Amino acid sequence: MSFYVVVPARYASSRLPGKPLADLAGKPMIVRVAERCARSGAGQVLVATDDPRVRDAVGDAARVVMTRDDHPSGTDRLQEVAEQLGLDDDDIVVNVQGDEPLIPPAVIDQVADNLRLHGGCQMATLCEPIEDAADLFNSNVCKVVFDVDGRALYFSRAPIPWHRDGFARDREDLSGGRWWRHIGIYAYRVGFLHRFVDWPPAPLEQLESLEQLRALANGAAIHVAPAREPVPGGVDTEDDLARMRRHLAGEP
Repeated sequence: MSFYVVVPARYASSRLPGKPLADLAGKPMIVRVAERCARSGAGQVLVATDDPRVRDAVGDAARVVMTRDDHPSGTDRLQEVAEQLGLDDDDIVVNVQGDEPLIPPAVIDQVADNLRLHGGCQMATLCEPIEDAADLFNSNVCKVVFDVDGRALYFSRAPIPWHRDGFARDREDLSGGRWWRHIGIYAYRVGFLHRFVDWPPAPLEQLESLEQLRALANGAAIHVAPAREPVPGGVDTEDDLARMRRHLAGEP
């Protein structure tokens, strides 16, 4: 199965300016991400940016598509790439965050394959178990619930589902149910991507600051599955950057 990977990369990150160019064991972060993506089954890996510094840093690691500088989100940048390339409505595009230099290639293949196999879904994404109450009650950790067919019912920063009786006794005890953390990798059908960016932000999306709720609010189906491999955290802060540098110190 062939699909496209697009890595949106903004230079002007609010919390970590110049993040795509941050040095990780001798390579810019965006190159590390592109190299990981290239190990997947994608037919083509593209970096989407509006900054020539990012384009120059990528070099031969991936094809670079220059996009407008007024996109409100990475999804809008992704859609512009699909439009520029003239992709077919049935083509599948996987959005990989530009700050995940340890993204396993297997999960990129997994999310693309899941979308291909579930024709009634317009998007696909992944999740992993939450085993720590601190993560469940952390509003920076997005939670997801889904039905028996793997279709998302809701995403929230709140602890969902709420174990009424169990949490009344002890909020540290997670033995009474299963909770899932959403992993921010998405596969889209291109035709749906074009429709998505034309929709205004949904009220629930604005309340939660979760863009995927726009899809649910407009009746789209999102397939969710547990990731087949652990997905390490990305780089959002200076502390994350230091942690990643230590991890990669011995990697070529």
